[in-house]
Amino acid sequence: MAKRIVIFNHKGGVSKTTSIYNIGWMLSKNSNVLVVDADPQCNLSSLMLGDKFDQYYLDDATKKDNIKDGVQVAFTGKPYPIKAVNCFSPTRSPSLYLLAGHANLSEYDAALTFSQIGNNALATLQNLPGAFSELIKLTEEKYNIDYTLIDLNPGLSAINQNLFLSSHALIIPTNPDPFSVMAINTLKSVFPRWVLWKKNSISLFADSPYQLLEGEPKFLGTLIQRFNIRRGRPAKPYQDNIEQIKEIIKGDFFEEITKVEMTLNQEQYTQEFIDGGYCLDEIPDFQGLLPKSYQAGVPVFELTDNEINETGTVLEGMKTSRDKFQVKFQSITDKLVQLLNYV
Repeated sequence: MAKRIVIFNHKGGVSKTTSIYNIGWMLSKNSNVLVVDADPQCNLSSLMLGDKFDQYYLDDATKKDNIKDGVQVAFTGKPYPIKAVNCFSPTRSPSLYLLAGHANLSEYDAALTFSQIGNNALATLQNLPGAFSELIKLTEEKYNIDYTLIDLNPGLSAINQNLFLSSHALIIPTNPDPFSVMAINTLKSVFPRWVLWKKNSISLFADSPYQLLEGEPKFLGTLIQRFNIRRGRPAKPYQDNIEQIKEIIKGDFFEEITKVEMTLNQEQYTQEFIDGGYCLDEIPDFQGLLPKSYQAGVPVFELTDNEINETGTVLEGMKTSRDKFQVKFQSITDKLVQLLNYV
C-alpha cells in the first residue's frame, strides 16, 4: 500500500507546492511517486505540465484526467463507480505521476461539508467523505505507487480536512516570520478537531463503498524555507523566527497533536531530530536558480550546466548552490523514508 503524505499549512506562501515538486521528484529516483494537486490554483499541475498546461485541459484525450472529474460520479450521484484517472509523467522523471488539479474543485466543498456534518442523515451523501481517498487509492494501484504527496490550498475547507484525513502522514511547511508562528498556533487546535471528527464519525460511513482511510496522519516534521543566507546562515531576523517555530513545534504543538495520536512513538524520532524542533531541513531561497528551473521544467537540483547557461564565477556559484540543494533534498527524502517505515 502506498504511503500518503499531505504537505499542508493554511498559511499561504510557504512553498508547499515547490516542496512537493522537489521531494516527489527526488523520491521518484528510486520509487513510483504520485503527486496530487488538490489546490484549485493548480500550481503543482502547472509546474509539472509546463508548456503543456493549457493544452492538457483543452484536449479531449486529457481534459477529464483530473481530481475533480475523477470524483464527479460520487458528487453528482451517478450510478457508476469511481475509476482511476490517467496521469502525466515528465520525460526526465518517468516514475513521477501527476493527478492533475482543477480550477473548479472547490465547487464540491459545500456538498462535502454537509456530508461530514450531517451524521449520514441522507444516504445519497454517504459516499462523499471517502470519494477522494478512493480515487487516490485506485490511481495508486494503477501505477504501482510507493509514495503519494498531496498538495492542498491554503485554507481550512472541508476538502482540505478530508484529504488531510485521507493521508498517513503530515509535513508542515513554514516561513521564518511571525505569521507562520500564528499559523502553527492555529493548527495545533485545528488538527485535533479534524482528527476527533474522524474518530467519532468513521463508523457512520462503514457501509459506504468508498471507505475513509483508517488511522490518523502522523507528524513527520516541518520544512522551514524562503529566507536569505548571510555568512553561511539565515539572516538574524530569520534565525530568531526559525528558533521560535522550532520551540513551538516541539512544545505546545507536539503536545496537542499527541493527544489525538498524530505522533509516532518518541523513540521513533531521533534525539537529534527532536532537539532540532522536528525540522526536516531549513531551505533558503533558490534565488537565480528558480527561473532557470521553471524554464527547464525540472527542480533546481536537476539543472544541467547547460541549462544554467552562465559562465565564469556566476556559473560556478550556481553549480555550488545547485549541488547544495541536491544534498538537502536527498537528506529530506532519506529522513522521510525512514520515518514512513513507522507509519
